[in-house]
Amino acid sequence: MATSLLDQNTDPLLKAFIAGKSAQTLELLRHFIAAYAKLDKIYLHPTKSMIGIGCGEKRVAWVTQLGKSFVHIVFPFEKAYPDNLCFQKIAQVPGTAHQFNHHFRMLQPEDINEEVQQFMRLSLHP
Repeated sequence: MATSLLDQNTDPLLKAFIAGKSAQTLELLRHFIAAYAKLDKIYLHPTKSMIGIGCGEKRVAWVTQLGKSFVHIVFPFEKAYPDNLCFQKIAQVPGTAHQFNHHFRMLQPEDINEEVQQFMRLSLHP
């Protein structure tokens, strides 16, 4: 099996963010990152509280929570996309008229279905 982008990254913030997480959660995270990497050249931008996924000069998604058996991801878009089955919450960022955070919770690899991939592509190439 090829080494994942997650495993290649040695950033101490990333290592701290994923430390102690379940094998199931880490596999979900690897699967999500690999799915993004198939769409375009991405990189990981870890902070103390989340992992940004970047492409070029912008962040296209944020991994905000690693639970016992899930990965929570936020996609920032310039408008709300309420007609979907994948986002559990869509919230406008206070103080800005042009950022709507779309919250997605991944529970199994199959959750990265065609609808989610469509939004992943949209985040890369609006």
